[in-house]
Amino acid sequence: MFGLGTPELLIIALAILLFFGAKKIPDLMKGLGSGIKEFKKAASNEDEKDEKKKEA
Repeated sequence: MFGLGTPELLIIALAILLFFGAKKIPDLMKGLGSGIKEFKKAASNEDEKDEKKKEA
């Protein structure tokens, strides 16, 4: 995965924890999850539109 090992991932996680603080991380993850959900929903809607155009 991009040449990142366990030590590098731990350092990145620690930097995120220090930068945002422990209280903000759940809010950030919730926002990230909802953003991914919306992206997947929009992508699937585009696929459905393309299929309908091909059928017509």
